[in-house]
Amino acid sequence: MEVNRIYKGNCINKLTELESNSVDLVYFDPPFFTQKKHSLVTRDESKKYEFSDSWDSLNDYLDLIEACLIECKRVLKETGSVFLHCDKVASHYIRLTLDKVFGMKNFQSEIIWSYKRWSNSKKGLLNSHQNIYFYSKSKHFKFNQYYTNYAATTNIDQILQDRKKTAKGKSIYKTDEDGNIVLGKEKKGVPLSDTWEIPYLNPKAKERVGYPTQKPVLLLKEIIKIVTDEGDLVVDPFCGSGTTCVAAKSMDRNFIGIDASQDAVELANRRLEEMIITDSALLNKGYNSYLEKSEYEMAILKSIDALPVQRNSGIDGFLRKHFNEKPVPVKIQGKRETLNDAIEKLEKSCQGKEFELKIVIQTRKESRGNRLFELESDIEIIQSQELIIEELKEKSTVPNTVYN
Repeated sequence: MEVNRIYKGNCINKLTELESNSVDLVYFDPPFFTQKKHSLVTRDESKKYEFSDSWDSLNDYLDLIEACLIECKRVLKETGSVFLHCDKVASHYIRLTLDKVFGMKNFQSEIIWSYKRWSNSKKGLLNSHQNIYFYSKSKHFKFNQYYTNYAATTNIDQILQDRKKTAKGKSIYKTDEDGNIVLGKEKKGVPLSDTWEIPYLNPKAKERVGYPTQKPVLLLKEIIKIVTDEGDLVVDPFCGSGTTCVAAKSMDRNFIGIDASQDAVELANRRLEEMIITDSALLNKGYNSYLEKSEYEMAILKSIDALPVQRNSGIDGFLRKHFNEKPVPVKIQGKRETLNDAIEKLEKSCQGKEFELKIVIQTRKESRGNRLFELESDIEIIQSQELIIEELKEKSTVPNTVYN
């Protein structure tokens, strides 16, 4: 088979056309045994993509997975690895199938892909992760070690000082014969862990093509970089919209994609021409860069049982409990804002929303007569606890009038 191409056909039949011991990485994201049809329409509503994930039985599903894994093992080099993407529905069965084909000794990691999802009304815990099983063909598998930054809670001594084990196996800081601290060797950071926080594709992301279950290119690039080098061959037997192939091409790896759907093949080829990859501002800037609320503002929101809202100049939070079955937005008066400023910002953010109750928390003393103009608004103004206490203190310092 020629490399750097997308092939239409049955994944197992196409895998049999590959030479044995020729592939460095197989990643596949098969159907998850959801027992339903998945469909999604593109943003401009010009195309509908869909595929069926319905099976006569769990055994039929697992037979496909096992047959595919057997071929994957055959085509992998001795230094090669397989990454199988799944979720909670059938992950436990898939893990047993992987053990059966590749052997328990060749299990390397269970990667948890963690992400934030929009809440829903489903009873139970919100699903916010998927599983990626990492198995090697042999103990000689290729692995490129990567490092991440130390956690904010890491003690500087843990970074600088060397350690040793006591006779009882306890880890302690090493000292020389004179009791002086022994500095450790150069450290590169914390080895990449098996929990990856990579954002789910934003609905407005340019990379999103309207294909159901589309994964972010950034996720595939993380997998590719740890077990392959430039020029290596990456194969995806369930390539769907072609995310794996796009990631491989962007990293100068060779690739082969396989899918049974002609629509998927055409979409994958188009993506390989356009090569649109959405960068993640969250990963680049860090989670804390999105936290704009001060401790003072967070304390106020907590005191009224409100959920904070970041990156919005007009609304700082919403009460957890609705009023007349509608959300209640809250705006905290800023240090340099007049009440009119705060009211106006909240009103602008609420346009078209038809909230029945809107609240501004007043944090600064302001004489009503000193305000340049009065906005006509149905917003309720509530004084913060600090402001109430401040005014009480001022009243208590006014001397009592004494009558003779």
